[in-house]
Amino acid sequence: MKALVLFSGGLDSTTCLALAVEKYGAENVIALSVFYGQKHDKEIQAARKIAEYYGVELKSLDLTAIFADSDCSLLSKNDEAIPEESYAEQLSKTGGKPVSTYVPFRNGLFLASAASIALSNGCSVIYYGAHSDDAAGNAYPDCSDKFNNAMNEAIFTGSGEQLSIEAPFVSMTKADVVKTGLRLNVPFELTWSCYEGGDKPCGICGTCRDRAAAFQANGVTDPLLKGE
Repeated sequence: MKALVLFSGGLDSTTCLALAVEKYGAENVIALSVFYGQKHDKEIQAARKIAEYYGVELKSLDLTAIFADSDCSLLSKNDEAIPEESYAEQLSKTGGKPVSTYVPFRNGLFLASAASIALSNGCSVIYYGAHSDDAAGNAYPDCSDKFNNAMNEAIFTGSGEQLSIEAPFVSMTKADVVKTGLRLNVPFELTWSCYEGGDKPCGICGTCRDRAAAFQANGVTDPLLKGE
């Protein structure tokens, strides 16, 4: 069997990649990095380094045009500042809608695109790193268990029952993901999660806060924050 991993170069997708490599072997794993018009390419750079670390094939895809009309604060065309709050604080102001860093139906588009690429390359499974903390409170609804089940059924049916989705963390917290990564000796020092594109993580955006808390819950310090 071969697996395709949706791969951003962040903590979750890198741990997902490590799981796939452990199960199938690096020679049977393809990593897919997607650019969608982000304000920086730090994750793309991280993805290249990590793919090289694991010795897996890295493919890239540019979906920028699809999000041309989006007002997501992560995108380069948007001058809106990225919120410097936790997701819980942001959700208290959205009235139940996703947070401003939600890219509209991103995982749906990524998975649909990945399905075509996976089938063309003889893969029978797509891995991606959605976890329950991102889905909580409807912050990122395309990270939920309900969304995952619906996409899995659609892709399995639409592929002639040749291809399925694995979201190993969909019922887990980010702390659980870090715990899994520590067991697998994931090179967290090579990953990038921050929504800003500085020389080091900002430490105050939603994903930085979640990442730091996940490492702390495991009794370790995020390697990108050591020395601070």
